[in-house]
Amino acid sequence: QVQLVESGGRLVQAGGSLRLSCAASGRTFSSYKMGWFRQAPGKEREFVAAISRSARTKYYADSVKGRFTISRDNAKNTVVLQMNSLEPEDTAVYYCAADRDPSLVPATTHRAYDYWGQGTQVTVSS
Repeated sequence: QVQLVESGGRLVQAGGSLRLSCAASGRTFSSYKMGWFRQAPGKEREFVAAISRSARTKYYADSVKGRFTISRDNAKNTVVLQMNSLEPEDTAVYYCAADRDPSLVPATTHRAYDYWGQGTQVTVSS
């Protein structure tokens, strides 16, 4: 089992940047594929980015491609979402998630993920 704690969310102006971090407990972090999802009020949780165990494979939602970057440090048990050129439409609670499935390809659907953090609020003002 793994416990996930997100941090870094805050209020930022449009065009600004934020760096979200997710700290994972346990010694088996490198065995999990990791993902970031977000949920805005009244909307379903949506995929943002995912990364394979080795970090060789990364997927992004079309809406964030070219602006967001996902990375991980298996030695530090962390996964990071660097968000640039933020837009008001990026306002949401951002969740970090871990997928224990042994396949190589990271999942882009929230149902594939087994463990979730509590979320961190990102608000982008226009």
